[in-house]
Amino acid sequence: MMNKLTWGLLLLLCTGCAVLGAQKYDSLFGPEQVQNRSNDVSPAQSDFFTEQVKPVIDNRCVVCHGCYDAPCQLKMSSPEGIERGTSKDLVYDGTRLLASKPSRLFVDAHTTQQWRERGFSPVLNEREQSAHANLVGSVMYQALALKQQHPLPEQAILGEEFDFALDRDQTCPTIGEFQQYAQDKPHAGMPYGLPALTSKEMSVLTQWLQDGAKMPKHGPISAELQTEVNKWERFLNQDDNKHRLSARYIYEHWYLANIYFDQISTSEFFTLVRSRTPPGEAIDVIATRRPYEDPKVARVYYRLLPRKSTVLAKTNIPLALNNDKLARLRTQFIAPEYAVPSLPGYDIKVASNPFKVFAAIPVGSRYQFMLDEAELIIRGFIQGPVCRGQIALNVINDQFWVAFVDPKFVSQPKIDEFLMRHEDMLDMPAQEDSNALPISSWVKYAAKQSTYLEAKSKLANEVFANGQHLTENLIWQGEGHNDNAALTIFRHFNSATVVKGWVGEQPKTAWILDYSLFERIHYLLVAGFDVYGNVGHQLITRLYMDFLRMEGEDNFLALLPKEQRKALRAHWYRKSPTSLVEFMKDTNVRFEQPTGIDYKTSQPQQELYQRLATKLSAVLSQRYDYQKVPNVLRQLNAMPSTAVNLLPQVSYILVANGEDDYQAYTLLHHNAHYNISSLLDEEDQRAYDEDKALVIPGFIGDYPEALWLLQPQQLEDFAAHMQKMTSEADYRTLKSRFAVRRTDPQFWRFSDILHQQVKKYRGIEYGLLDYNRLENR
Repeated sequence: MMNKLTWGLLLLLCTGCAVLGAQKYDSLFGPEQVQNRSNDVSPAQSDFFTEQVKPVIDNRCVVCHGCYDAPCQLKMSSPEGIERGTSKDLVYDGTRLLASKPSRLFVDAHTTQQWRERGFSPVLNEREQSAHANLVGSVMYQALALKQQHPLPEQAILGEEFDFALDRDQTCPTIGEFQQYAQDKPHAGMPYGLPALTSKEMSVLTQWLQDGAKMPKHGPISAELQTEVNKWERFLNQDDNKHRLSARYIYEHWYLANIYFDQISTSEFFTLVRSRTPPGEAIDVIATRRPYEDPKVARVYYRLLPRKSTVLAKTNIPLALNNDKLARLRTQFIAPEYAVPSLPGYDIKVASNPFKVFAAIPVGSRYQFMLDEAELIIRGFIQGPVCRGQIALNVINDQFWVAFVDPKFVSQPKIDEFLMRHEDMLDMPAQEDSNALPISSWVKYAAKQSTYLEAKSKLANEVFANGQHLTENLIWQGEGHNDNAALTIFRHFNSATVVKGWVGEQPKTAWILDYSLFERIHYLLVAGFDVYGNVGHQLITRLYMDFLRMEGEDNFLALLPKEQRKALRAHWYRKSPTSLVEFMKDTNVRFEQPTGIDYKTSQPQQELYQRLATKLSAVLSQRYDYQKVPNVLRQLNAMPSTAVNLLPQVSYILVANGEDDYQAYTLLHHNAHYNISSLLDEEDQRAYDEDKALVIPGFIGDYPEALWLLQPQQLEDFAAHMQKMTSEADYRTLKSRFAVRRTDPQFWRFSDILHQQVKKYRGIEYGLLDYNRLENR
């Protein structure tokens, strides 16, 4: 390990060399040549990376450079991501007229050379491999050294030279551009807008970079895990049509999951992928934009690929596989008597519509499969590839509850026949591929949806005539043990969270999902959504989701007294666009039967919530029960809106119980809206006077914006002053007393404590938080 004097001399030497342009780097150290840093890694180098380097990179770098929207697409959560480097291209661009080329790590290219050919620039030295050149020619080293030369100003709130906007301009300098970058932005060293690394951390990374940034290959999985993988791959790749169609359905719903074998290991994850190669051979991933697109091979094989990246909270969607799950799948997909005379193809007009592709599989089997892991399926659109989704997420309220129609009402021949008869009306906007014309596409799919709703209403008016079956018994009760039966979804402006249980106070709205609605949401927002699609694709996806949200809300309204449905819906959609108001007046798509519930109070919506909660009590998760929050903090739930308006979306509160022991809480800011049917003028729809706060035990959300550290004796003072806030100055004063700001010299120490607590609370759901939304206030 280098001492401070040696490191300081190297820093002076290398920063002096940073003035070199790319051509001078060529003349001094030769042209760039892609390195294979996993070659010839000694045991000592492997241990050094694993035990000393990786913890620093994970806990100081990956917390900003992990998701799709990592600055400059630099994903440092794996050796492959570090090797790939940076790109000046944006992943999230709501204005592009044509879809962009996907750049998914481990999918769209598999070697560093392929990424160079796609325009990615190195952050590690790719010229002469000497100790001197490895520092001078490394963007990563130069960015770290720049922060050491220009540490954060000694002020609580950083100035305007720091830009923390998610849509800020990307500069992404190459090594040849770094001199000018450093001159223009001396404050922009890494970690950006956060305290510098300690001398020990900097020394570790410097030594690693100086020695060629060696990173060991991923080792083979254990024999025990391989046995499980083999068992599951045999099931997923049998030759008969029933197995092959079932495996295709399973894959298209599980491909985002972090799969693990809970009887063996809870730390090793796998991804279900499509491969050109069968089990027993090396996996050759088929790269398509969507999981159902044409693989262009005669036979697809479904394989379990070991995850190679550090686990991030944002993308950790865990799924446990075991013998019980395998038996369950056989019961759902293989045991039922049905025939698959031929396998469907991959033409986009068919493949994008699950009601066509999987028509042979009984609806009851498909629906129960989704219900078994309902939280996971919904996490797909909440925690999938959309790391930043204000446009995508302004289609949902900030807090609402979700329940599901009992499968016994879906597993009927008349439902199968109905869906088959109207399958063309259930076409998804993804049928237009990733380059959609928003207006013409919107008109087409709006007409299809209206036709479908008209037919659905006609069927529902028959099935539920005179309120028959229209009671609490309509709701799936999780078979008495499955806590996926009741979920809460939180929106945090441009990110969101889904958790088990009905969390918080009774919400403004709720969804009740039936099979066709649940399936369409998945194929609209997950399987059919392309992060790299053009503005038309993104707009039509958002607009179509309006219909699906209202359909889920209407299912809930159907349980309420008929005479109150219209007024309640009107309250939910105050100040809505004229077109939406007219659509809601369309009697052809409305359900007209009375409820079968005999209400006892003058507050039927509140009574219905209570009735359903009672019905679901055996499976209603209490993990995030806000009643468990101490009274002193729970009073924040009644904060006046003037104080709530000052809060960021997600704040974490740690209350010290003693040395290395804390109680954790999340303080959420729920943004109220007159309606959520306006795409581009969300600000005009904000009902600020109706904003609310909610304090929950544990951690909700993956993007903390404010961090509070309190001693027990400070709780009363903290809560009292927070409720009295009326101005930005009040909020900043409170932060000065109780918060850990991004500029705090002890920030990284607190960050380590925070992650320890997150790991304790979340268990298998643990992953590194993302600090890209930390506020500067």
